[in-house]
Amino acid sequence: MKYSEGLTRPVPTVLLFVLFCAGAAAQTLAMRNQQMGATYLESVAAFALGVLIFSDSAGPVRILAVLLITAGIVLLRR
Repeated sequence: MKYSEGLTRPVPTVLLFVLFCAGAAAQTLAMRNQQMGATYLESVAAFALGVLIFSDSAGPVRILAVLLITAGIVLLRR
């Protein structure tokens, strides 16, 4: 969404919606074949990409939140 500048630039906006739909479809397929906990990995990946690509902050609270999500995923898979 940062590249679309508030959904005002056409190409990044269309790309945003295409990738959003592709992600929703992939999550639906993942939930068909695996337990729901595995689909929460998407939020961990989104955090990592945000930090690596967009230089989002990775403060201690955000890192703790991602660790808690990851721990939840591990516990759900047991």
